[in-house]
Amino acid sequence: MNLGLNSKNALVTGGTKGIGRAVCELFAAEGANVALCARNAEEVATVTKALAGMGVQTHGKAFDVADPGALKQWVDDAAAALGSIDALVCNVSGLAIGNTPETWESMFRVDMMHTVNAVTAALPYLEKSKSASVVIVSSVSGVEVDFAAGSYGAIKAALIHYAKGLSNQLAAKGVRVNAVSPGNTYFKGGVWQNIERNSPDFFKMALGLNPTGRMGTPEETAAGIVFLSSPAASRVSGTNLIIDGALTKAV
Repeated sequence: MNLGLNSKNALVTGGTKGIGRAVCELFAAEGANVALCARNAEEVATVTKALAGMGVQTHGKAFDVADPGALKQWVDDAAAALGSIDALVCNVSGLAIGNTPETWESMFRVDMMHTVNAVTAALPYLEKSKSASVVIVSSVSGVEVDFAAGSYGAIKAALIHYAKGLSNQLAAKGVRVNAVSPGNTYFKGGVWQNIERNSPDFFKMALGLNPTGRMGTPEETAAGIVFLSSPAASRVSGTNLIIDGALTKAV
């Protein structure tokens, strides 16, 4: 299936690991130019170089997305480097689970406000695109109560609501907005590998909740994100795509 992404320009926050990196790689495989950001400069350079080796234009920068000024500068620089913006994927998460002032502050600043600020900065460029898309990465914890209830679940739920509202507000401007809610996703260096090593009983419990008998891969979630970002999904806006292998039970 031709997704129509060849020569399109995509921005991905948190593009060096897990789902974010898989999204960048799939965009590049589809012929899209990719700008990415993350906090680790060495990792940004490594992934940017790898993507360039796939024959597309790339732009990478290391900074903290909780810094609104730095985030806007990255968006502007990426638009200048690539020539335009057709797709924005807000993927970064603070992964702050708990119910303390610190976890609430982290989730609000990193997950919620990085998304709001990225969309605000990218919107003037997206409005000029003929296939503009925003995908906001939430979580199954945002659609039902689980072990991450509290700061993590509540902010992830807010992101889904934000995406739905934006889809309605921006429809007349030709900008589609969707959310994607992954279930447990396992990858090297990721949170679930760390839990497997440090809390094996909890990992076993979580794994047992998956009807498929396994956790998801970054590539499986990336497939949904990149499809929603593409012209092939031109009629899809305002949805929350749950990619969880039947983990959740809500209708």
